[in-house]
Amino acid sequence: MSSTSTLRRLNLENINPHVREAQYGVRGELAQRSEKYRAQLKKGHPPNPPEESLPFDQVISANIGNPQQLDQKPITFFRQVLSLVEYPALLESEKVLKEGLGYKQDVIDRARWLLNEVKSVGAYSASQGAPGIRESVARYIEHRDGYPSDAANIFLSAGASSGVNTLMNVICASPETGVLIPIPQYPLYTATLAVLNARIVPYYLEENKAWGTNLATIKESYQKARAEGTDVRAIVIINPGNPTGATLSVEDVRSVLDFAAEEKLVVLADEVYQTNVFVGQFTSFKKCLRDLQKEVPGKYDNVELASLNSISKGMVGECGHRGGYFELTGFDPEVAEQIYKFVSIMLCPPVVGQCLVQMAVNPPKEGDPSYPLYKQEYDAIAQGLESRANALYEQFKKMEGVECQSPQGSMYLFPTIRLSKKAIEQAEKEGREPDNYYCSRLLDATGICVVPGSSFGQREGTLHFRTTFLAPGTEWVGKITEFHKQFMEEFRD
Repeated sequence: MSSTSTLRRLNLENINPHVREAQYGVRGELAQRSEKYRAQLKKGHPPNPPEESLPFDQVISANIGNPQQLDQKPITFFRQVLSLVEYPALLESEKVLKEGLGYKQDVIDRARWLLNEVKSVGAYSASQGAPGIRESVARYIEHRDGYPSDAANIFLSAGASSGVNTLMNVICASPETGVLIPIPQYPLYTATLAVLNARIVPYYLEENKAWGTNLATIKESYQKARAEGTDVRAIVIINPGNPTGATLSVEDVRSVLDFAAEEKLVVLADEVYQTNVFVGQFTSFKKCLRDLQKEVPGKYDNVELASLNSISKGMVGECGHRGGYFELTGFDPEVAEQIYKFVSIMLCPPVVGQCLVQMAVNPPKEGDPSYPLYKQEYDAIAQGLESRANALYEQFKKMEGVECQSPQGSMYLFPTIRLSKKAIEQAEKEGREPDNYYCSRLLDATGICVVPGSSFGQREGTLHFRTTFLAPGTEWVGKITEFHKQFMEEFRD
């Protein structure tokens, strides 16, 4: 019984049980402890009693894809334009902007264009997002895929997470509704389904095949759920993968679309890491669907696809501005109207975030005054991410009991760890999953916060953790290596 149950109307026992049961390990207990350590370090040393000195001088939040917290610099063009839309009076002094502050003419022109579209970033926009910005998104998709895109099917959102929440709320009609979720997965999906009191239908990715999909595994999970009375309505695909970093082949994408057409499943394509690809090439679900419709007329015409993207990832990394979008393909117009009604309840996505979406899908082009600096900054971020990913991967290869797929994309590595029986028994004594215990000890010893694989789901008998490779430098990587060596020695059987 909650200690406050007799003092307040709400207590842990009488709140919505589905909220209570939802789990979101990316920002769970370890992340919260890391923030306590960060606050403690800000107070300086020596600490105030009863606090003890920490064995590290900084916290590395490798638990979440939050680039600018880990010192990724914002793109100059984006921030200069934002400064003008936030304070339009600056546009009255173009000479000062250009000669005194180094603003280029295309920065000023873009700010004026955006202000013409939204009037003021302090005003509500249309619930679906500003029409001109949605047109920009549609043109971007057309250029990417080589097929038409209609702005009427574009919904701007407060990051991709808001889009996922919208779509799940519309899809999940009863406690028997089920959604196929990849395991391991980004816990947004399982947490949202838990809150909606819907069913998670897990399908496992193939670690020994670079975390690719296996259609036979998907079908087996689907058929099992159907036999148990679950109304399986949708399948989630994260491409490139989170937490795995894998990029799906065209064949994998087409096989999922073929299965969705056969079973009338809505496809939710989480494509927020589409520019974070090191190996191979990203191909969107929208392009593959249009290709299939062209090749086999009629069979795929009614496939329902929702494709999501975000300004939080890629080389943009503007997580805090909360911008994103989703595109509907093949949806019944009456269902699209209900989706519009749902998003209108929240009035509109953040307008500054919408402006960033427009710039992300329509950045400076060759020949524009801001292009040279934009290209320099963009390439430096991309090269830095790939370099750090490979450096981290090389260290994991040297660590006892650690196996890791080579970096392919996104912002993460998801290594397997093999712990001794002694370590697993100690974890059980402390009431933790073994990988959670390992990550907890890592945080306490080094200040590096990663996420245990159990927060994402994993095959029984396997252990993992997810780490970003966003933090600058390589010193922190060495700290992981040294901790691991000491941990393995401490718990050697």
